Amino acid sequence: MTALSPQSPEEPPSLPVELRKVPIQPAVSTPSTGLTHLLNRFQLSPESVVLMLAVLIGGSTGLAVVFFHFLIELIHHLMLEDLMGIISRWGAWTLACVPLLGGLVVGLMRGAKQDFGPGLSSLIAATQGSHAPHVTCKELQPIIKMLAAAVSLGSGASLGPEGPSVEIGANFSLRLGHTLQMSQERRRLLLGAGAAAGLAAGFNAPIAGVFFALEVVLGTTFATSAVSVVLLAAVVAALIAQIGLGGQPAFTLPVYEVRSPLEFPLYVGLGLGASLVSITYTQSLQLLRACFQGQVPGFAWLAKIPLAIHPVIGGACVGLVALQYPQILGIGYETVEAMLQDVEFSLQLLVVLLVVKLVVTAISLGSGLVGGIFAPAMFLGASLGGAYAKILAIVLPGMTPYMAAPPAYAMVGMAAVLAASARAPLTAILLLFELTRDYRIVLPLMAAVGLSVWLVERMKPSATSDSHLQQLNLSVETDREQEILQQISVAEAMHQTPLILSATLPIWEAGLAMTRDRRRSALVIDETQRLVGIVTSEDISRAISLWEQHRISVSNSSLVHPSNEPNFSLSQLFDICTTELLYTYPDELLSDALARMAARGLHQLPVVERNNHEHILGLLEREQIGLTCNLELMRQALHQVLPASPQSQDLSLASLQQ
Repeated sequence: MTALSPQSPEEPPSLPVELRKVPIQPAVSTPSTGLTHLLNRFQLSPESVVLMLAVLIGGSTGLAVVFFHFLIELIHHLMLEDLMGIISRWGAWTLACVPLLGGLVVGLMRGAKQDFGPGLSSLIAATQGSHAPHVTCKELQPIIKMLAAAVSLGSGASLGPEGPSVEIGANFSLRLGHTLQMSQERRRLLLGAGAAAGLAAGFNAPIAGVFFALEVVLGTTFATSAVSVVLLAAVVAALIAQIGLGGQPAFTLPVYEVRSPLEFPLYVGLGLGASLVSITYTQSLQLLRACFQGQVPGFAWLAKIPLAIHPVIGGACVGLVALQYPQILGIGYETVEAMLQDVEFSLQLLVVLLVVKLVVTAISLGSGLVGGIFAPAMFLGASLGGAYAKILAIVLPGMTPYMAAPPAYAMVGMAAVLAASARAPLTAILLLFELTRDYRIVLPLMAAVGLSVWLVERMKPSATSDSHLQQLNLSVETDREQEILQQISVAEAMHQTPLILSATLPIWEAGLAMTRDRRRSALVIDETQRLVGIVTSEDISRAISLWEQHRISVSNSSLVHPSNEPNFSLSQLFDICTTELLYTYPDELLSDALARMAARGLHQLPVVERNNHEHILGLLEREQIGLTCNLELMRQALHQVLPASPQSQDLSLASLQQ
């Protein structure tokens, strides 16, 4: 056998020598495990395998969450009880030392391990689409992150346990999918099961965990396969958590009292207030994170401080504030439950706690302390609801006999702020319903939650499908695809030769033309070549189906004369096309065009001149946008790998699309 020469066609000469020497590794190179051999040996169906893995994920996540809560309680006992019992003799100021000590421990962990691993948003991105980034997570990173969260929460950081609980299940499920070398779709399904198990175990609320996975993680409709897997994992995790932590819910809530339907409109005002609080909350989280990164004018000095010192600063701030307002320390469930049990809180104290808790939570998260922010969001909602009820009693004294007690408004406020912050209304409604187990609260709950989420979407529309996760700091990574959409113009992604059909063309001829050209949509013009509408394959299929149903009904009726039977061949394309059009322009950014599509649920937009909307320049489709983003990602990767050469210089987006 003759050896291949360096110039043989089997080995491209333009590749650098370094790449020819190093074999390309697959995206996932995990050795086969005993579990893989076992599954292969029994030749189980894919559905059976996924259901078995759901049970495994639910059980493992439930045990891990129980252990996580045990760690939080242990550290809380050691630091806020044992340690404080020793140093409190020196004065009340020693309370500030506990969060400071917790920040020091977390800082040392960050110094030894700069990265605690990917957040939930990155894990979701790793299971979406062929261009999804490959997320690497070392074996010890989730464990170290869980320990850091336990130290942060146990020492009084103003955060919650639900974020780490969700990430415990998500990390385990995704690692299991990588180990078994499952497809992207299966890994995403397992990721949803892990996230549902984490939330279900953390709150003892399996139904809310299921809806969190379907609404936030999977972002899908209620497909039977997804629901069954997520349900099974959530139930198993909640069962394990009930055995380890007890069957009681996270809060002991009062019975909701309905005094009069006249008070229902008052909950609309609470929804408005919740939307404002949630926007302030999410913006504060982003602002403080940017401050500690030195991206805000006047705070550039923070970026020069080592990352290991940032948690110490955050812990010191929490401790100093706790000297005056100890209610903001830690998860805050005790304070929330006191508000819900109608313990007397003055209006001034509720407003102060609302503001202080918001600021301290943002400082805790921005400084690098580890925890979730569902619990702080519910703290803010309870404070808002209690203060709102007291303000109503002052402003509308005549409505007092018809109003429920302040705890009712606190409960609804909890769900409204949480829903608007996470942009997960179903999760928030079902979570509070599971905690109260009272159906009567659902109506005011839906009113306040629905309005708050709607107002937040109007005031701060989400740019990407997982922006709520980024706002809740479940990830700090930027969305590369969103960055690319803001760099590419519509002209680079549009079809320059779209299918154009006459408005007077019969529907059946238009269907044949779209079938022949393999097009999903076509632009419709009149006799003067002006754009008058757009038609899709769904429009034509719907028209054919309606005509067929009408023809059958006419043929079965003896009362209708045959001359009245509709003639499908005479129907024109103009009769079924969409004439109220949204447009895009060639110099517009893809991000703007995609946002316009999302607002109306469209899959395509005509590309026209800015000053003449009747002059067609092209057609922009969602599929082409996805392809353009993939090609741009590949072009950037090639620029990093290939050396500077004439071949690598010709990697323009236009050349890659040809």
